[in-house]
Amino acid sequence: MRYLVMIRRTGTGYSVDVPDLPGCVATGTTVEHSRQMIAEAIEMHLELMQQAGESIPFPSQCFAFAVDESSPEELCTWVEVESPHLAAS
Repeated sequence: MRYLVMIRRTGTGYSVDVPDLPGCVATGTTVEHSRQMIAEAIEMHLELMQQAGESIPFPSQCFAFAVDESSPEELCTWVEVESPHLAAS
């Protein structure tokens, strides 16, 4: 599954969130480290949702966002996660 993620520069590295999965966030020291951390966070988030009996959302193919002019760096990318044991609902 591929989830779109937003990566933003912070004072100490990068912060990442997943618009399709509210509350699923991660941080990293580089963009690549941030992508690795959010991939792990997504897998854990989906597993916890499944355990709680919640529906697993299909990843969006696109979403609207506005550029934050005050942010020193901001980008949107996707993260692939392994989830063969999860059935999307």
